[in-house]
Amino acid sequence: MLVMGILNVTPDSFADGGLHFDTDLAITHGREMIEDGVDIIDIGGESTRPGADRVSAEEEQARVIPVIRELAKESVVISIDTMRASTAKLGVEAGATIVNDVSGGAADPEMFSTVAQLGCKYTLMHWRGHSKDMNSKAIYSDVVAEVIEEISIQLDKALAAGIKRENIILDPGIGFAKDAEHNWEILNRIDEFIALGYPVLIGHSRKRFLGGDTPDDREEATVQVTQSLVGKGIWAVRVHGVKANKEAITS
Repeated sequence: MLVMGILNVTPDSFADGGLHFDTDLAITHGREMIEDGVDIIDIGGESTRPGADRVSAEEEQARVIPVIRELAKESVVISIDTMRASTAKLGVEAGATIVNDVSGGAADPEMFSTVAQLGCKYTLMHWRGHSKDMNSKAIYSDVVAEVIEEISIQLDKALAAGIKRENIILDPGIGFAKDAEHNWEILNRIDEFIALGYPVLIGHSRKRFLGGDTPDDREEATVQVTQSLVGKGIWAVRVHGVKANKEAITS
């Protein structure tokens, strides 16, 4: 199981907003993650925390491209965390080899064709809408069945657009239009996602369903969930604290 380290070049992300907003600080943090044994660094310039406002494509790109360009010189895999095809293209040109799209292709009609053209890996997440209103969409009768059904629709579109099957990674979207009970249900039935036959990425790090008053309070619970996923066929976990999660996997 790989560790994907989160590098938010944003002022407003829920767990680490502003900490690495400056380009130099972001690059330094990326190098620290490499020292801690990270496998992939996921670099994003737009917060997707509940209620977040969107930023312009220009602002998003100004935040992430210099960081990608610099960290791509190191021996680490870079992922660009974006919902925009234009940012994905520039990110891959700067050195990223994975596009991590939390909207699963639903936010930008050009995303699938762009990724197909780029020929890179693509993480397709389950999504029901932008951060502003996603909490109101957390209504399910069987969360796992419905998430699989909805993610499969986007998956079919991605394949039809020419994205190669072997380049696709699926993410059930923990915390995105899902309440705590939904998140736990997905984690408890993760084998049903694995059964789809694609690599699966889990992004549970420091999210509210883990309890605790602040994101930092949830680091221990984050590591426990990571530990519980070992041996279940998960491709990678997307986390803030690289070192502790890496140790949880290898211990």
